[in-house]
Amino acid sequence: MASFPPRVNEKEIVRSRTIGELLAPAAPFDKKCGRENWTVAFAPDGSYFAWSQGHRTVKLVPWSQSLKNFLLHGTKNVINSSSLRLPRQNSDGGQKNKPREHIIDCGDIVWSLAFGSSVPEKQSRCVNIEWHRFKFGQDQLLLATGLNNGRIKIWDVYTGKLLLNLVDHTEVVRDLTFAPDGSLILVSASRDKTLRVWDLKDDGNMMKVLRGHQNWVYSCAFSPDSSMLCSVGASKAVFLWNMDKYTMIRKLEGHHHDVVACDFSPDGALLATASYDTRVYIWDPHKGDILMEFGHLFPPPTPIFAGGANDRWVRAVSFSHDGLHIASLADDKMVRFWRIDEDYPVQIAPLSNGLCCAFSTDGSVLAAGTQDGSVYFWATPRQVPSLQHLCRMSIRRVMSTQEVQELPIPSKLLEFLSYRI
Repeated sequence: MASFPPRVNEKEIVRSRTIGELLAPAAPFDKKCGRENWTVAFAPDGSYFAWSQGHRTVKLVPWSQSLKNFLLHGTKNVINSSSLRLPRQNSDGGQKNKPREHIIDCGDIVWSLAFGSSVPEKQSRCVNIEWHRFKFGQDQLLLATGLNNGRIKIWDVYTGKLLLNLVDHTEVVRDLTFAPDGSLILVSASRDKTLRVWDLKDDGNMMKVLRGHQNWVYSCAFSPDSSMLCSVGASKAVFLWNMDKYTMIRKLEGHHHDVVACDFSPDGALLATASYDTRVYIWDPHKGDILMEFGHLFPPPTPIFAGGANDRWVRAVSFSHDGLHIASLADDKMVRFWRIDEDYPVQIAPLSNGLCCAFSTDGSVLAAGTQDGSVYFWATPRQVPSLQHLCRMSIRRVMSTQEVQELPIPSKLLEFLSYRI
């Protein structure tokens, strides 16, 4: 396993270039508690960016126009709603209302959000289509928001209108994730110790409750092929679920403290988890092995002091779409960009009170949210992937580790395809 060597001076590492920032307005006498930006997200098609601005507010902005504003007007930017318009084509080839910025009042503190897009060719299971809230055969982009009171609200991104109100959790909805296959299957993770599976094409029908966590569930993520779900939580919990049978595959053992974030690589061959134990682990989800360790405290805390130092807790982790880089946020006021084949960060950036992060759809920008409701953006490490890596990703998208290891090929090639060299 790799860990960040103490001999490397982070001051000598390349600093990531700041792209811009979106600052949350601070009202007079604004309470600090409740202003946290717990979640940021990019739409799957790259058209929108959303973040929880604090208290009850979610802001939706057309992403490409925001990027242009950064380049034209400098990094600091509080976006003017009247200036943000982007063309959008619907599936009928006609022109609809141009998407624009929306400010959504969710009615309670927002802890989580996720974009979901519909797939017209996937048929609804509803008997009577007239009861349906969604227009199939048309372009649809949804935003799910998880709230402090346990509710999940589903919004139409293009209009800002509320479509569904899902009520079943009894505590904070800490994370949300849509199945990448466009089926509009939504999974929610909650402090009530459960994960719930919802079918938005069936008017938000709750299909299944996944039980197994003994404490709060912090985060969840689908594998790229939607067949597997990872959920992480308090008491060192990292669970993998079969989403065809809704059964637990295995529990991953290795962290020494609460696990607060997780993300799959684009080919599904790797899983990254971040923990208050000051570490990010890269796992083989098919075998349950830890392949890499990225540490944020040196020397690393021993298991008996598993919590480490509070100023080194890792808060978030995200996989880049190139499959080569991950980003991590820690309480030591740093954003780190790591390569999966290097044992030290390749870029760093300063960030105080960071809580969450996400790569843009094309992987060129990292967005990070902070405790004051603002968002900061950095240019990410750019490197042309090797042909070998592209081939590896292509193979791993369709083959598990077990299937790869059964191939009649040289051992070195097996190790490479299994991300073990």
